[in-house]
Amino acid sequence: MTAPWLVADIGGTNARFGLVTEPGGRPEKVAVLPVAGYPTLPDAVAAYLERNAAGVRPEAACLAMAAPVEGERYHLTNAHWAGSTRDLGIDRAYLLNDFAALAAALPYLEEEDLVPLGGPAPGHGVKAVLGPGTGLGVGGLVPVAGGWVGVPCEGGHVTVPVADARELEIVRVLQARGRGRVEAEDLLSGPGLVRLHQALAEVNGVEAAELSSAAIAECGDALCEETVEVFCAMLGSFAGNVALTLGARGGVYVGGGVLPRIVERVRASRFRERFETGPAEYLSAIATTLIVASQPALTGAAAWLNQEMSS
Repeated sequence: MTAPWLVADIGGTNARFGLVTEPGGRPEKVAVLPVAGYPTLPDAVAAYLERNAAGVRPEAACLAMAAPVEGERYHLTNAHWAGSTRDLGIDRAYLLNDFAALAAALPYLEEEDLVPLGGPAPGHGVKAVLGPGTGLGVGGLVPVAGGWVGVPCEGGHVTVPVADARELEIVRVLQARGRGRVEAEDLLSGPGLVRLHQALAEVNGVEAAELSSAAIAECGDALCEETVEVFCAMLGSFAGNVALTLGARGGVYVGGGVLPRIVERVRASRFRERFETGPAEYLSAIATTLIVASQPALTGAAAWLNQEMSS
């Protein structure tokens, strides 16, 4: 390796960057930049490299994007950045869906990076990963001879899973506010937690202050507690649907920016109970695990790029 590799995990709110200085190495000099603070991705990359790479142009780059990717072009789903990797001035620059990168990280996560959420120990078969953040991401990982292949998808845009009359009332509130087709991401994301809080207030016939997702997660009043409980339960149903769709007998992993802040509340919630609602014999044999590593998608981007550069 004559020059470092650049890796990035770019969401709707933050762009996380790191440098890989040796083949198979972990990302170093990790920095988080606000997407809203830079007009374009090349501007953010230039700012990061100026501060962290001592003027050295990376030999290659792998950028995990919170968006569908096609070839060299990107357009963030929940932010304004759009363009081509050619604009970066890096000869070998690749794009990955952010949850394909998170999936690629799964074989490299340590025990301290993971919190069990029920079921047996994860197996070696197909794995699924999902997570609420600015949006709701979904990806898969399939074992093949000599390694793994990532499966990017847009599962966060399926219709929201509803299991009882109360959840149906919540969906109807959102529909009355102009959301004809309520997607899973509309409720099972950071912004979705805020919508869920407001919808539950209407269903309960109470007034509620407009709180951020972080404030709702940390608040201890009855409405916030119910909001988090309903959020975790619906996410459990969604995770079960993902497990069935991908045949994820190797385990379902939950990441994103919301849940690591409320680990114990997730573990005490109905997440696992709702996960197993359906073909119980099939789903009860699948592990569910919460990812609490700080920058797992950067690890996945580095692993993917190492495989690409070695081929």
